[in-house]
Amino acid sequence: MKVVSGAFGGLNLKPVPGNNTRPTSAKVKEAVFSMLTPYLNDGVALDLFAGTGSLGIEAVSRGFERAYLVDKAYKAINTIKENVEKTHHEEQFVVIKKAATEALKEFSENKIKFDLVFLDPPYRMKITEQIILDMIENDLLNDGAIIVDETDYNVELTSDKIALIKEKDYKDTKVVMYQFGG
Repeated sequence: MKVVSGAFGGLNLKPVPGNNTRPTSAKVKEAVFSMLTPYLNDGVALDLFAGTGSLGIEAVSRGFERAYLVDKAYKAINTIKENVEKTHHEEQFVVIKKAATEALKEFSENKIKFDLVFLDPPYRMKITEQIILDMIENDLLNDGAIIVDETDYNVELTSDKIALIKEKDYKDTKVVMYQFGG
């Protein structure tokens, strides 16, 4: 697993030990960032269910000023910290060991807003819609924010504040990109 491009391009990242984490494949990660290219500038990224932290690290590598990397699993947090350390830019990352809902509540209380959000919850949870609606309700998205969801099912969003931009299938993985419109 490597950082694909940018300031940290080529950097080898450590996987999370064990079988509880499903890392984003290199092919899917390259496709995600290819889809994101027209929308990438700077700002603050959130990698919720971060696993290895690879997507948030890639965002910072490509110009985002900061990434929040959230996971509730102890092994994942240790792996994220090791991977962030490898960048030699630890000041650009905030690593948080919490459940997603707790982290979102904390971001709301601290008035932290995001320009880019990666969602890759365990497929069995089927919680993408609720997380996106919670982020809108708690004012966690800057206008024009991009949300990238990696899932295995069709997401049915009921908000007129989110627009579907792109959707692509990769075997059993579906990558869906949305934009928040205020």
